[in-house]
Amino acid sequence: MSKKQKKVLRRIVISAILLIGLHFINTDGRTGFVLYMIPYLIIGYDILKKAAYGVKNLQPFDENFLMAAATVGAVCLGEYSEGVAVMLFYQIGELFQSYAVGKSRRSISELMDIRPDCAYIENENGEIESVDPDDVAVGTIITVRPGDRIPIDGTVIEGSSSLNTSALTGESVPRNVAEGDAVISGCINLSGKLHIRTDKEFGESTVSRILELVENAGSRKSRSENFISRFAYYYTPAVCGLALLLMVLPPLFNIVQGNAPGFGTWVYRALTFLVISCPCALVISIPLTFFAGIGGAGKAGVLVKGSVFLEALSKVGTVVFDKTGTLTEGVFEVSDVLPEEGYDRERLLGIAAAAELYSTHPVSRSIERAFGKRADAAAVSDVREIGGKGVMARVNGREVYVGNAVLMKDAGIIFNSCSLPGTIVYIAEEGKYAGCIVVSDRIKKNSLAAISELSKTGIRTVMLTGDVKSAAEAVAFELGVNEVRYELLPEDKVSELERIIDAQPQGRKTAFAGDGINDAPVLSRADIGIAMGALGSDAAIEAADIVLMDDDPLKIPKAVRISKKCMAIVYENIWFAIGIKILCLILGAMGIADMWAAIFADVGVMVIAVLNAIRALSVSKL
Repeated sequence: MSKKQKKVLRRIVISAILLIGLHFINTDGRTGFVLYMIPYLIIGYDILKKAAYGVKNLQPFDENFLMAAATVGAVCLGEYSEGVAVMLFYQIGELFQSYAVGKSRRSISELMDIRPDCAYIENENGEIESVDPDDVAVGTIITVRPGDRIPIDGTVIEGSSSLNTSALTGESVPRNVAEGDAVISGCINLSGKLHIRTDKEFGESTVSRILELVENAGSRKSRSENFISRFAYYYTPAVCGLALLLMVLPPLFNIVQGNAPGFGTWVYRALTFLVISCPCALVISIPLTFFAGIGGAGKAGVLVKGSVFLEALSKVGTVVFDKTGTLTEGVFEVSDVLPEEGYDRERLLGIAAAAELYSTHPVSRSIERAFGKRADAAAVSDVREIGGKGVMARVNGREVYVGNAVLMKDAGIIFNSCSLPGTIVYIAEEGKYAGCIVVSDRIKKNSLAAISELSKTGIRTVMLTGDVKSAAEAVAFELGVNEVRYELLPEDKVSELERIIDAQPQGRKTAFAGDGINDAPVLSRADIGIAMGALGSDAAIEAADIVLMDDDPLKIPKAVRISKKCMAIVYENIWFAIGIKILCLILGAMGIADMWAAIFADVGVMVIAVLNAIRALSVSKL
């Protein structure tokens, strides 16, 4: 418990003891008023102060005003014990709610604790110095000792170790790294000493992006939260007006009828009405449910940028996937080389590797690896990349085209179409077809399970890719994707996504999962954009609404289950709180429910709703 919570608990205990003690002694008249004011002011002085402040600022209609009006009114009617009890139980409910919010915040804080305090750099004398991560420039060599947290994204240039990535991915199995491996900030080095060359500034590293996403998540409210805010804005003044009418109209009616007005009875009922009407259960439990849901998802390695996206995910009807890097590893390997007459395997690979020398595309790197060495840069000139098609260059003074079938057709080259599964790279030299290279991509181990789980819940799956027909259809068939579209340029993907969105049933949402910079427009256009966070591009992560920190597509159905559980809790609390309050308001107006029933309708319902809300934190078994 925090210091503030402990202070409130002490006030509750002292007031409760005094209230119980006063119950057993004679407290009539002025003596009773003085004695009961002691526990009343101990437990309620802050509520009275807040209510007075609200009235002073012409914003009186909140739960503090309702509690103050009800309890002061009860004291004025001589119902001292009930006035103190209402304030006491209200503070108990507030303490419980504060503790529940604190528990949710601690869950988020575990994620926020990934922020490193410093980075270590080895100076000229071989001594390790501690520096602020913000002061570390790109390309600096930092040292990460066993037990240290990696402060900045980079590449291991010396050493090997295993990393604890659980704070980022939710996975407990350590990840082994060695020279040449990329590592991300926030992971804990478990064993060997590592020397890492930083690839980004601290502000652009994974850990900083995560913290920014979590800190800003609360600013994007869901429709349910906005509804509750608007509801409370109109509801509280309305019930205050109804309580006033309940206090005035029946006595006036009695006077007109020639009966005793019964002011005391109707004032008591109006005060009971005020206590029952307090909207604490809704105002507190709904945001708390979303906060807990986002915190639980974060612990599982799914970062949600706001409750509006968590709510939208519960209504998803179609999930659209990119292929490379999303459903597949994005690790390409040359599986076949098919040279034409006059060419051999080595020469064909050499021409392709030279033309692709300056490309960073995974297919280009796979061709270079298959060739076994880096092409001579002096032999390459006039390189021109043609978006979505390939490259044109001069290799040893000869015009070379390397790319897909569309590039060959545009260049007017007659070629032999290859139907082998994989990405087909066609090569032409001096206007003559030279052969093709087949590059294959490995499917991620959890892609099949992810597609299967989505299908079981009635969610349709679509794959959009710029890859060729044979490679796209082979992956789609193996995974059981419902629909596949291939050979798409980035703008084509947006058009296809809009077609899918337009075909969705009313009220259903479309999610898109991707990782590349070319996926950023589609991620922005989708109802819910889901980016691969560990290996995904910065542009994709910025454009997305949800980020998967370990690139595991199986986290997508898990995120859907988290959102559905969260929304189920939200609707349970809304119907439960409103239902109980309406029933008790009717009974209170009729004089059947007294102040003790009002306490249950306010504090009891709030406690039950808050207890239900914090269930959203538990996502491990989903």
